[in-house]
Amino acid sequence: MPVTAGQQIPGFTREVVQEDIRRYAEASGDFNPIHIDEDFARTTPLGGTIAHGMLVLAYMSEMMARAFGDAWDETGRFSARFRSPARPGDRLEVTGHVESVNDESDIVVVTCSLSCRNQAGEVVVTGEARVNLSV
Repeated sequence: MPVTAGQQIPGFTREVVQEDIRRYAEASGDFNPIHIDEDFARTTPLGGTIAHGMLVLAYMSEMMARAFGDAWDETGRFSARFRSPARPGDRLEVTGHVESVNDESDIVVVTCSLSCRNQAGEVVVTGEARVNLSV
């Protein structure tokens, strides 16, 4: 299937649950109490636990992997900007669209805009992704 500028990337919605945050802490080794200690986190300006930023980025990468398969795994990269924290109970909508498609020799470079919003429509993360497709 050809990729064209303006094309939507099939997104998805994911609910953030404390158990997933705990599992991510175990997998990553990041046991910062802002993520896993609900009593401690309530005493901070954030008012409760928050998901690891890299957990949210994993959702965005999952969307790109679904759309571009092995090409994403082999050549994909992205930059992201964290806008607000994701919290347990948030329902995150991960979306994206193709910004540009450029032929560079025998490689097609696809640049995409990515976004992750919570159920209130607040932007959690924005980003730009690039993936190389063979012609």
